[in-house]
Amino acid sequence: MSPFVFAVVLAAAFLHAGWNTLVKQGGDPYLRIGVIMLTGSLLAAGPALFLAPPPAAARPWLVSSILAHTVYYATLARGYQTGDLSQVYPIARGLAPPLVALGGALAAGERLGLGGMLAIALVAGGIMSLALAGSRWRRDRRAIQSAFVAGCAIAVYTLSDGLGARASQTAWHYITWLFLLEALPFGLFVLWWRRDALQLGGWRPLLPAFGGGAMSTLAYALVIWAMSLAPMAYVSAVRESSVVLAAWMGIRLLGEPFGRIRLVSAGIVTLGVVLLHLAR
Repeated sequence: MSPFVFAVVLAAAFLHAGWNTLVKQGGDPYLRIGVIMLTGSLLAAGPALFLAPPPAAARPWLVSSILAHTVYYATLARGYQTGDLSQVYPIARGLAPPLVALGGALAAGERLGLGGMLAIALVAGGIMSLALAGSRWRRDRRAIQSAFVAGCAIAVYTLSDGLGARASQTAWHYITWLFLLEALPFGLFVLWWRRDALQLGGWRPLLPAFGGGAMSTLAYALVIWAMSLAPMAYVSAVRESSVVLAAWMGIRLLGEPFGRIRLVSAGIVTLGVVLLHLAR
């Protein structure tokens, strides 16, 4: 991987951690995530006008991904409503890669090997440390449970998107339609659900969320571009640095507790995910 591509992927990781920080920073997390994702849909609307609909073979995977994304957005918002960024984000993002690897091993007979098993053990240990950090399990239980469900949803849409992109003409064709449609169920429902708050001037705190939407879309586009030039395992490994970045942002920018424990735990999760990508 060239230094330039490395820098681009690192920037994508920073952008992804950044929009999650915007969600947690203040205001209604449901509304903020809804606006962020709907902004991505608006950005994809223009390119989608010039593309044919997804082929029939890709549509079941697209529907599966949209449903999984809806669960992901809802549980992520629920987690941020009651828990800390430095705890919820590393658990959700760190849990998904081992689940994808285990799913591949069970469904497709992919062998993990010793390195893969060690990587999963590291991720599991880091996540347990994050869940139990500071002995606040009883208070943080709702947020931790939401993070675990969000991680499972990430694994489902990751597998769905991988298979859907393979069934489309090109990966970009699938991604454009995914960006256009994935946010609509959750985003439109949240706008209706929170309509009273919006009518009372609730739009002003949401202005940063529009920037978060641009950050989210750009982050994913940069990763896709990087994977066209460098091995996907290396790109994915560098991309997972967002776990540590989000933990750092939560501790330094939002003043969340248990900073040293959570940074070390997030580092262990990141190391395990990186090793898992490289082992595969």
